[in-house]
Amino acid sequence: MFQPTFESLRTYQCPDWFRDAKFGIWSHWGPQSVPMCGDWYARNMYVQGSPQYNYHVRHYGHPSKFGYKDICRLWKAENFRPDELMDLYTKAGARYFVAQAMHHDHFFNYATKLNRFNSVEVGPRKDICGMWKQAADDHHIPFGLTEHLGASFSWWNVNKGSDQYGPYAGVPYDGNDPEYRDFYYDNYEHVIKDAEPGARAPWLTSNPAFHQYWQNVMKELVDLYHPDLLYSDSGLPFGDNGYQPGLDAVSYLYNDSIARYGENKAVYTQKDRRKEIYSIGVLDIEKSQLPGIADDPWQTDTCIGNWFYDAKQTFKRPGHVIEMLVDIISKNGTMLLNILQLPDGSIDEETRYLLDELAKWFRICSEGVYGTRPFRTFGEGDTRVLIQGFTENKTDWNSSDYRFVQKDGHLYAFIMKAADSRVAVIKSLRPEETVSRVELLGSGPVPFAQAFGILTVQLPETLPTEYTNCLKIAF
Repeated sequence: MFQPTFESLRTYQCPDWFRDAKFGIWSHWGPQSVPMCGDWYARNMYVQGSPQYNYHVRHYGHPSKFGYKDICRLWKAENFRPDELMDLYTKAGARYFVAQAMHHDHFFNYATKLNRFNSVEVGPRKDICGMWKQAADDHHIPFGLTEHLGASFSWWNVNKGSDQYGPYAGVPYDGNDPEYRDFYYDNYEHVIKDAEPGARAPWLTSNPAFHQYWQNVMKELVDLYHPDLLYSDSGLPFGDNGYQPGLDAVSYLYNDSIARYGENKAVYTQKDRRKEIYSIGVLDIEKSQLPGIADDPWQTDTCIGNWFYDAKQTFKRPGHVIEMLVDIISKNGTMLLNILQLPDGSIDEETRYLLDELAKWFRICSEGVYGTRPFRTFGEGDTRVLIQGFTENKTDWNSSDYRFVQKDGHLYAFIMKAADSRVAVIKSLRPEETVSRVELLGSGPVPFAQAFGILTVQLPETLPTEYTNCLKIAF
């Protein structure tokens, strides 16, 4: 059993299921989806002059009269069919599924005893997390939860403000209403005086009462859903103010897994990149990744568009998602992809198309994804993914670019861009690594020649997939 200390938790070993899965799908979904106006709506609707404030005032009314609590009541999830979605997600390649337990908006997507603003008592009248877990269990894949509560107390300081100009200048927003203080927080200590509208307080609060509340919520989540993965949208809570609540929650998660399986199969992810912190679990990197192979497994969490459904947002195309996935797994990483849902719980046609295209690709190339481990080098060629926080531009690959993984004595070489000549040249093999067979996944054996370690492969004119193709190399 783990103790709630760094010394104990640094003995953590990542379970094989996570190392083998490589690709998971996430439902980052809640009341903030209702306006279909993007991420951080619950915060920015209280920031005068922001696009979401303007939308809110013109569509719903001023936040002194119609606040976020009223948005929550509009969320109905009337077309939420998790089993149908899980069927699509597993066919699209997902080998684990993660649901959002709550965002920074302090609305819980499950039947909680700790917060009256939850999806069973307000809005959908459904245990969203429970329904997701049942669907994941029915499809025999690990189930995880994400918590964004840790930053909530500071993040939502803006609901205590008022307009600085205009017809409602000085009129307090509904976050000041004593009747809803439990939902909007008694967080006046985080209101930044004489600052620009929307000025942010520290991401994680120093408030000890909130620390205890957060810890109670984490234990409730574990007791109710026994998640295989728990994600914090922060570093280990509560950072510079003392890590004990976080250590308590992580040890509670792991010990719950040990009690169920006889060994720990749970994963905890957080975003502090210091090894002395992330070594208690798995490092998570939001909308970015690492430049090379990491010793320890890690996760990228990313999205097809904005975090919550945004009617104005351009979505990633299938090829972009596949290329990101391949580059990530070549560096010992795993991709967790948020699939956007409409307020009613369904997905739109563009999203369904993306999932269908992923399903086609995985049917051909999954052998080179699941259960693989990094090769001695993640790839060859001069092209690199831009490593810049929250930047995911599509990479302009060329025909010299490959990404490598290995499994069961085979090397899998992903061709990031096939040459017009249909000749693939791989230069990363050592002279003593004698190739005995080369197969193009989805096609079959292909002709090859090898001299001084350089492998030359003749590809067919028509390739198995219009996206990234994969060679299976035997020695």
